[in-house]
Formats: sequence, structure tokens, C-alpha cells
Amino acid sequence: MPNTPDFIAHVLELMRPTAPASARAMFGGHGIYAGGPIVAIVIDDILYFKSDDVNRGEFAALALEPFVYRTKAGVISAMSYCRAPDDALESPQAMRRWLRSAQGAALRSASARAARAGGRAKGAPKSRAPAKR
Repeated sequence: MPNTPDFIAHVLELMRPTAPASARAMFGGHGIYAGGPIVAIVIDDILYFKSDDVNRGEFAALALEPFVYRTKAGVISAMSYCRAPDDALESPQAMRRWLRSAQGAALRSASARAARAGGRAKGAPKSRAPAKR
């Protein structure tokens, strides 16, 4: 089932008090951006937040499963996104905690990619190194 415009609008409205949020269609779902890199995905009207080794325990403690998909070869692959808790979809205050956690994971991921590539990732803060003289 595709995402409904009402669900996407609801998610963005809940996020806006915390960060400017936008959605882009991608791969049969939507990517959610909040003040920089992608922080969540919506697939079949289910919100999944960006996760990593630092915040994954928050999701596991509530038995919130990762987003998984089946490849053409029939293999099930888990992605670094975990299902949002129901309360995050009820109010901007409840959304704030989870959105900030996802933003942290997204920024850490962007920084790690940049380090591997030898540069600064999109959305990562600029260095405050002093100018050379």
C-alpha cells in the first residue's frame, strides 16, 4: 500500500516544532528530512526513524523492530531505521525526543561517511578550525 498524503502531512506537522521537516518520494516510500540529512522513512504509512549503535537500544527497549525488505534474491535485509513508537505520532512533544535521537544518528552516519570519503558530508556541521596564516 502506498503512503497517503494525510499521513505524511501529519508526520511533518508533528516534526516542525522541533526542526524544519520535508518529505521526498523515494523507492516506493518517502524520505523524511529534518534540518539536514534524512532522519526517517515512511513505508506503507509506517514511520521508521534513523538508528545506529548509539540509539538502537532505545528502540529495542520498546521492541520496535527495524525496517526490513526483501531483495530480488529473496533475502531479507534490515536497514538502519526502526519503527517509531505510537506515542511519537500523537503530539509534537512526544515526537521531539525520537526526532532528536534520529537526527543524532543521521549526523553521526553522515560524519562517518565523510570521514571515509575524506571530506565533509552534506548536513554535517562545518569545522571550526582556525584559518591558516
